[in-house]
Amino acid sequence: MRLPPATLEDRFAVLALDCVHRQYPNKISHLLNSDADAQTPRDLFPAFYGCFDWHSSVHGHWLLTRILTQQPGSTYEAEIRDKLATSLTDAKIAGEVAYFSEEGRGSFERPYGIAWFLQLVAELEESDDRELSEWRETLRPLEDKITAEITGWLPRLAYPVRLGTHNQTAFAFGLMLDYARTVGNQDLEQALVEKTLAFHADDVDCPLAYEPSGEDFLSPCLMEADLMRRVMEPQDFADWLGAFMPSIPADGSGDWLEPGIVLDASDGKLVHLDGVNLSRAWALEGIASALPQDDARIAALDAAADIHAKAGIAAVSDEHYSGSHWLASFATYLITKRGIAGET
Repeated sequence: MRLPPATLEDRFAVLALDCVHRQYPNKISHLLNSDADAQTPRDLFPAFYGCFDWHSSVHGHWLLTRILTQQPGSTYEAEIRDKLATSLTDAKIAGEVAYFSEEGRGSFERPYGIAWFLQLVAELEESDDRELSEWRETLRPLEDKITAEITGWLPRLAYPVRLGTHNQTAFAFGLMLDYARTVGNQDLEQALVEKTLAFHADDVDCPLAYEPSGEDFLSPCLMEADLMRRVMEPQDFADWLGAFMPSIPADGSGDWLEPGIVLDASDGKLVHLDGVNLSRAWALEGIASALPQDDARIAALDAAADIHAKAGIAAVSDEHYSGSHWLASFATYLITKRGIAGET
């Protein structure tokens, strides 16, 4: 019998443990090439079939890996290792590769899900734990398949995708960049940096007042800024940010950006707004971390981040599967400061 979670990390781990091998309910985005492709999620995705959809399963596995690397001795360490060992086998990853290799599936989970997969690889790459290192090698065939797809896709991508949901490119580019730098893939890093600057170097006056949309879990404006701080020097970024989001105050206030409101947490789309609060919080922290230390906007960015973090973390619970299958991953990314250099 499980003990009550002692920390936020443990509370989030419980949610991932409960869903990574839960096959139903399940929402699949699946191209059928024939009758033979009408299969169960477990048959289609041998490793990542749980947590309602493929991308949530992937970042659920990332969450569990993050707990192992950041909270040694967790109450749930043995259970986490057992879950990961069950999923991350050579045979199951070969099944995932086979799925990606079928005709017409080159855009599967692009860019959101594959960005989270690369984040999982990066987490394992950084660990010197023997078992995690073995799982890192197990994932390499799917990693190679996915990075090849990204490398072919980037030159063909004519415009950024500025949505507040899965197809947004700014968020995915940020995770992909962090991965490329972690594993030393300089070709992918260069391609991402060049595309990021081509898309966004001249952007100005992002309409932050129009956010969030009713189903957003990512801020188009803040995620773009969180991406740009990864590819610019501090003073250049500070200047760019002034033109891009001129409304950031210099008085240290946090109420210049109000958290999103969820009126029905059982609705799988409306509950996205709990996620936007969490992702806004980490983006605000990331933006502040990249500015010169004397920048007058840092206090206001941190204050708004704190307000959003409190709202987002308070919403993470097991009451509705519509949120419990994924929000804990966002909360873990936030509280462990995964995307901020020097604090991962």
